[in-house]
Amino acid sequence: MTSKPRLFGADYSVYVRIARLALAEKTIDYELVSVDIFDPAGVPDWYRDRHPFKRIPAFEHGDLRLFETSAICRYVDEGFDGPPLQPGDAAGRAAMNQIIGMLDAYAYRAMVWGVYVERAGKASRGEVSDEDVIAASMAVAETCLASLTRLMGSAPWLAGSRLTLADLHAAPMFAYFTQADEGAALLDAHPAVAAWWERIQARSSFQKTRPATI
Repeated sequence: MTSKPRLFGADYSVYVRIARLALAEKTIDYELVSVDIFDPAGVPDWYRDRHPFKRIPAFEHGDLRLFETSAICRYVDEGFDGPPLQPGDAAGRAAMNQIIGMLDAYAYRAMVWGVYVERAGKASRGEVSDEDVIAASMAVAETCLASLTRLMGSAPWLAGSRLTLADLHAAPMFAYFTQADEGAALLDAHPAVAAWWERIQARSSFQKTRPATI
């Protein structure tokens, strides 16, 4: 397919940024079509054809339409030229997918909504944080960071010796999490993950996909 891919979503979204990071790492020219799920007017009706649950992101390349970030990222990696973003062996891919699964199931809700939104997001709006939610979320975040430390071992990237979709999946979550004082302090307590965080932030893909407000 020769048409330019289209990604539907908003730049503030963790999951839209994950897809954008994959596209940037593969140096793919694409169009970001703005869809704001928090718009007071609601998500436009036409978008249901792209995503039946009206979530973001959705993706279009020629006649192909996809929703769900992991499916989009795997297609981007496998369907285009550029550096591979998945390990070449079954065990390596399983380790990568395990990290992605952990991030989706546990880290995202705790680190982004339970810590960033409760602490930094509410503070920016003059609202009172729910300390019980933050405390419970920090406990989950601690388990996630400890697990990442163990899974990384001495490797520079989350799933081994080179960058993979696991790193791109984690980075937007950490970008929000570390804006809360508790999140930054917890990261400092896990030096291997903190070193990874410095490494991923230095990549041009991370800089190019930085949201307008973060």
